[in-house]
Amino acid sequence: MPRAAYIHVPFCRHHCGYCNFTVVAGRDDLIDDYLTAIDRELSALEQPREIDTLFLGGGTPTHLSPPQLSQLLDTIHRWFTFAPGHEFTIEGNPADLTPEKTQLLAARGVTRVSLGGQSFDEQKLRLLERDHGPADVARSVELARNAGMLVSLDLIFGAPGETLDNWRRDLATALQLKPDHVSTYGLTFERGTTFWGRLTRGELARLDEELERAMYIEAIDALSAAGFEHYEVSNFAQPARRCRHNEVYWAGDEYFAAGPGAARYIDGRREMNHRSTTTWLRRVLAGESPVADSEALSAEGRARELLVLGLRRLEGVKRAAFLARTGYSLDTLGGKSLTDFVARGLLSDDGQLVKLTREGLMVSDAIWPYLL
Repeated sequence: MPRAAYIHVPFCRHHCGYCNFTVVAGRDDLIDDYLTAIDRELSALEQPREIDTLFLGGGTPTHLSPPQLSQLLDTIHRWFTFAPGHEFTIEGNPADLTPEKTQLLAARGVTRVSLGGQSFDEQKLRLLERDHGPADVARSVELARNAGMLVSLDLIFGAPGETLDNWRRDLATALQLKPDHVSTYGLTFERGTTFWGRLTRGELARLDEELERAMYIEAIDALSAAGFEHYEVSNFAQPARRCRHNEVYWAGDEYFAAGPGAARYIDGRREMNHRSTTTWLRRVLAGESPVADSEALSAEGRARELLVLGLRRLEGVKRAAFLARTGYSLDTLGGKSLTDFVARGLLSDDGQLVKLTREGLMVSDAIWPYLL
């Protein structure tokens, strides 16, 4: 059985223009039905399951009121028991966190808060349509730390009009807060978002690729110099402060999941719930399956997925361990593409270990299609 679980909370105060996640804004009238439905979906487990990690993501879980959060945590604890030394992460919006909420979360077993800070620049925050200010991020970090929880900060670079100096200031300010973990993401324009529409109308413009590359390098160098381990393409952690739940995904291990748009991997089968919150609610409350897509990967498809997931981690993929787990050699799967990427300096290969080089990190998303 899986040793990890993900619960999706779709509610937000505002749907940011760049966000392509399963989110509903201005529909707090659905929260009570959501709380009933999430309990009903989890009842399919039939009995409590022991897990090592749980991630409560969104959306914005901290948008819920303290009584609503308490009810959700009751449901979680009814269906999951936590192993000693567990990791329990909740995503939080700096504008939402209060002393009451942080104390409640800590008292109910939450060990880690992932804050969507994104920036410390007022103008950049307004452009990204965030509803908090720089002071809110610092306040939220202090609240979480005072409650005994670890803190992870999300930061976005590559916003239209952003300069390298702007990004350096964001990184420096983040480091002053001494977070346990930092995730850095280049801004992407996804179809279906309002940012995509503004891009196509010429209201927003992408940054030059070389400037985005310089920003990513700046993040790697600044965070590494501050003692953070760069352990995955977008993630940096202080010693022993990695996100253990996300490592479950990158290791290709199985996990439970519930909520609108939630994806699970159990017994070799991937399933994804319907992304529409109202459709998910209707199906679950009617006693119907919320699953919209289901797929059992072939042995080769599974091996290729494990290869790409493994290469996203900075330690790379060990040839012997990969063969033992999948029955496929790296050379059989990678073929000429693997050889070409090594020759171009995007991957390194010492005969035992294959991993991304620094140059490969810059273009990793362009590598994966050739290996999948």
